[in-house]
Amino acid sequence: MQQIFNFIFKNSNRILFLLLLSISFFLTIQAHSYHKSKIISSANILSGGVYEKINNVSEYLNLKTQNDALAIENARLKSILFAATDSISITKLEKTKETQPYDIVVSKVIHNSYNVHENYLTLNSGKLQGVKSDMGVINNLGLVGVIDNTSPRYSTVVSILNVKSQINAKIKKSNHFGSLIWNGKSTGFVQLIDVPRLASVRKGDTIVTGGQSVIFPENINIGTIEKIYIDNKTNYYTLDIKLFNDMTNLGHVYILKSRYRDELNNLEKVKKNE
Repeated sequence: MQQIFNFIFKNSNRILFLLLLSISFFLTIQAHSYHKSKIISSANILSGGVYEKINNVSEYLNLKTQNDALAIENARLKSILFAATDSISITKLEKTKETQPYDIVVSKVIHNSYNVHENYLTLNSGKLQGVKSDMGVINNLGLVGVIDNTSPRYSTVVSILNVKSQINAKIKKSNHFGSLIWNGKSTGFVQLIDVPRLASVRKGDTIVTGGQSVIFPENINIGTIEKIYIDNKTNYYTLDIKLFNDMTNLGHVYILKSRYRDELNNLEKVKKNE
C-alpha cells in the first residue's frame, strides 16, 4: 500500500495532467457534435472489427455441427432423388416415405487407405445404425465403395480403389454396360471393361452405376472416359475412367440401405434351389 502512495506522490504532476487532459477531451466531445460523431464512428469500427473476429472464430468452431446438419439434409434429398422418376413425383415422395427404395445412413470416413492394391475405408457407423455387408457407399461426388464387414459401431468398405472390387456400371448416354474394376495403378482412375464394340464411346462421356443390383441405384456418378482401348483377346472396349471423386480426400459419406434387398435376396435363393 505504501508503494502505491509513493508512486502517486512521485507522479502526481503527470497524473494531474492526464486527468485534466481527459476532462478537457470529454468536455470538447460533449460540446461539439462533429467530434462526438467521429469518436462514436471510430469506436464502432474498433468494436465491429473485434466482433467480426469473434464471430469468425465462433463460426469456425461450429463448422462440424453445420457440416453434420448439411450431410443429414443431403441424405434426405438423395433418398428422394433415388426414388424420383420425374420432377412431378418428387412432391409425392416427400409425403410417402414408403415409395422411397433406399434409406440413407450418414457416416464419416475415419480411416482411408489408397496406396496399396487392396484398399479399404473405415466408417463410424455399424450394426447399431442398421449397416450390413454389401451396402453401397457414395458421397456428393459419386461412387465410393461397398460395405465389407461391420461391428456394432463401425464398418469397413471395399474401396473402388481395390483390385478385388467389381461393380456394374454403364455409359450414361448409351446405356451400354460393363464391369468397373481397378488396375492398381492410379488413385484417380478406374477401368470399365467388357464394353461391347457396338457401343458409341468418346472421351469425356460420363460413366454411372448400372442399377442391375440393389447395392446401388441407377445413375450414380463415377467419372468420365479418359482413354479408350480395344482388348484384342475379347474384342471388347476397355475404358480408362477419370473419377469425379478424390479418393484420397473423403469426409462424409452416405450408406445406401435398400428396402427391397431382403425380398430380392430371398427370391434369388428360391430360384437357385429350384
